[in-house]
Amino acid sequence: MPVLRLDGKQVIVTGADGFIGSHLVEALVATGATVTAFCYYNSFDSRGWLDESPSEVTDEVRVVMGDVRDPHAVRDALAGFDVAFHLAALIGIPFSYQAPDSYLETNVKGTLNILRAAHDLCLERVLVTSTSEVYGTARYVPIDEAHPRQGQSPYSASKIAADSMAEAFHRSFALPVVIARPFNTYGPRQSARAVIPTIVSQLLQGAEQLRLGSLAATRDLTFVSDTCEGLIALASADGAVGRDVNLGTGNEISIGDLARLVMELAGRSVPIVVEDSRLRPDGSEVERLVSDNSLAREIAGWSPRVSLHEGLERTLEWFGDQRNLERYRLGYTI
Repeated sequence: MPVLRLDGKQVIVTGADGFIGSHLVEALVATGATVTAFCYYNSFDSRGWLDESPSEVTDEVRVVMGDVRDPHAVRDALAGFDVAFHLAALIGIPFSYQAPDSYLETNVKGTLNILRAAHDLCLERVLVTSTSEVYGTARYVPIDEAHPRQGQSPYSASKIAADSMAEAFHRSFALPVVIARPFNTYGPRQSARAVIPTIVSQLLQGAEQLRLGSLAATRDLTFVSDTCEGLIALASADGAVGRDVNLGTGNEISIGDLARLVMELAGRSVPIVVEDSRLRPDGSEVERLVSDNSLAREIAGWSPRVSLHEGLERTLEWFGDQRNLERYRLGYTI
């Protein structure tokens, strides 16, 4: 299995200030790569979740502030690098109904800027991070990479377009690009918009009822350390170039059953209430997601190692720190 070794390589991560991005930076430092974090510029001089990484990591990481929507900033940032991990994106599905144009600018145009710069600068490898949302509701299970794409939200439509642009750059210009498609990553630092932080924050902040959206929808939940290992494995695998590859566990759980499991692990049980404001528009809810991860196993030797129980316990432990819990507003609408 031919691989591109990352130790000693100059590696840049866009979206390094985000949930998965900050964990990926930590994992890449451990590989021996020289890592630069490309973070979204803001007036608070905040590096997002990267500010929570241990000093032994941040001391080894160079940080560049910018915006993937700016082609000049992207080109300057990628100059001199060997490998790019592109994670920067707008990901909140509810907001995509209100501001779809911003998703095109960030997710599609931002990805185009990365691809153009990577091509012009002759990077050795580019990993573009996709999402299982591009499949829409499963037409068959488990979902393999041949499954049809279906844009059931402006967010998922923007990611389909970004993936297609990455494929086009590979086919048109032989850009060594890999499209990694994680299924429902969760764990410490996850955005408050996601279902597990929504459940946990309500429980731990003393809510008398658990307010959620669709309880019947199923998801394939992958712990963040497994996702990061998968991203690194795919970026390193020569056999992944020019392909889109699922990263998931192959197991599904309904949101209702997930909520009951989290309550059991947290030692607290409250009634579950479905709120209309938390439901997606008719036709937009992705009812079922469960991955076929056999391609990732075959070409990159990757398989998830953290069980759902263990991952939820680690997540609950992180939320048990009051400083972390206070970051999450009670009743956040997903």
